[in-house]
Amino acid sequence: MAKTKTTKPSKKAAKAETPGGKTSGVPEDTLLRTSLDKIDTKTKKDPVMGILMDARVLTESSDEAREFYNQSRFGSISESGKVELSLLEGLYLMERARLIIKSESGKVLDFDTYVKKARKIEPNFWIRYSVFKDMRNRGYIVKTALKFGADFRVYDRGIKPGEDHARWIIYPVSEGSTLTWHDFSAKNRVAHSTKKRLLMGVVDDEGDCTYWEVKWLRP
Repeated sequence: MAKTKTTKPSKKAAKAETPGGKTSGVPEDTLLRTSLDKIDTKTKKDPVMGILMDARVLTESSDEAREFYNQSRFGSISESGKVELSLLEGLYLMERARLIIKSESGKVLDFDTYVKKARKIEPNFWIRYSVFKDMRNRGYIVKTALKFGADFRVYDRGIKPGEDHARWIIYPVSEGSTLTWHDFSAKNRVAHSTKKRLLMGVVDDEGDCTYWEVKWLRP
C-alpha cells in the first residue's frame, strides 16, 4: 500500500527558524534562494559563452564557467577545464542571463529556438524542465538519476553531491498523464532499493508544480 503526501508551492510568508531558535515571517522565495543567487548579487558579470552540442551544452574554459559547478554543482568539469551542462541546466542558466548559448555554426540561440531544439532531443523536455527549474529555485541541487532509473536525484538544501547521498528521486509527469499500477509500483521499487524518498512532480498546464511523496506502508 502506498501513502501519498502533496505539497503545493506557496509564495506566502513562512515562519522560518533562525539559528537562535526564533521564527520570523520571511517570504519563501527569499528563504530558498540558491547559491547562484548569491553569486549574482555580488557583482554583475558578463555571461559565460557556451555551445549546444547534441544533448549537452559545452561552456568556455574560464573561472566564471567553472564557478557554475564549484558554487552550485551545475554540470561537470571536463579535462579541458570546460563545463559540460545538461540541456536543462543550459536553459536554466540562460534564463538567468548567466549563459549565452550558440549553435555549432556560431548563431546565438534565443529561448524559443533552444527549447524547440531540446524538445526534438527530449520529447518530455518541458515537463522535466518545469520541475528542474522549480526545485532549483527552491534551493535544491538537482542532478540526473538515470542510473537509478529515474529522472532526477535531489539533494537536501546545503548538501552537495559527494558530501552526502541524495534525499529524493523525482519523476516529472504532466497533470493529464496516466500511470499504470505497474509503472507506479516500479517507481516505488526503484526508490526503495536506492534508499531514497520518491517524489512525483506533477506539472499543470500553467507550469506550476505539485509534489506527491510516496511511501510504502505495511498493513
